[in-house]
Amino acid sequence: MLGIGTLSRLAREVSRDVGAALERDPAARGATPAEILATWPGVQALLSHRIAHALYDAGVPLLPRTIAAITRAVSGIEIHPAAEIGQDFFIDHGMGVVIGETALVGDRVTLYQGVTLGGTGFATGKRHPTVEDNVTIGSGAKLLGPITIGHGSKIGANSVVINDVPPNSTVVGNPGHPVRVDGRAPEGPDADWIHLPDPVADAIRGLSARIVVLERQLAEHGGEHPGAKVRPLRPVRGPNPAGG
Repeated sequence: MLGIGTLSRLAREVSRDVGAALERDPAARGATPAEILATWPGVQALLSHRIAHALYDAGVPLLPRTIAAITRAVSGIEIHPAAEIGQDFFIDHGMGVVIGETALVGDRVTLYQGVTLGGTGFATGKRHPTVEDNVTIGSGAKLLGPITIGHGSKIGANSVVINDVPPNSTVVGNPGHPVRVDGRAPEGPDADWIHLPDPVADAIRGLSARIVVLERQLAEHGGEHPGAKVRPLRPVRGPNPAGG
């Protein structure tokens, strides 16, 4: 049932959510906590969800889903009242974010706009992702099914993830390919989406290099080859947009 303890817990959670926005959103520089609450849709949606979730846990009928529906209409962010979300959660921009009923989200997780924590098929029971602590999920990423995203991982923008992701990994592509990053992941959100590793490009680069070797060997043995030049893949260069 709802009580003083529940209200006190809600107040602490909301305070930490506002703190997460102030810490991780560069646009929040100079903003006050009151301004964050009044104008940040991600924070507003999360505040509504925390209230709806408390009511859902207390067994209150209709009202939790009504709050979720109104929040979706106002903010463009849909979070099922049953979804469990940890502390220091931050949704940047937020439009189009969907978090399903059985989703579990850990502490210090960051989501960008268009992220889906969705299910697959019509199965009952646990059917949405579990996102562990310190995970960053880029714009438009789709995480589908009862998968687990390991601690400290980073999901690249527009990736489609349908399998478990090991801790401290980066995932890119469709379907998503997990790539270890130096054996570890930096703690806290990392918004450098330009310099993500690309396993598909690495594979193509390896094949191109192998073709060059084979053509050279063929020429050395007196064979003929078209002599076409293989254009090397251009690595991404430029400043880190995250400022690091």
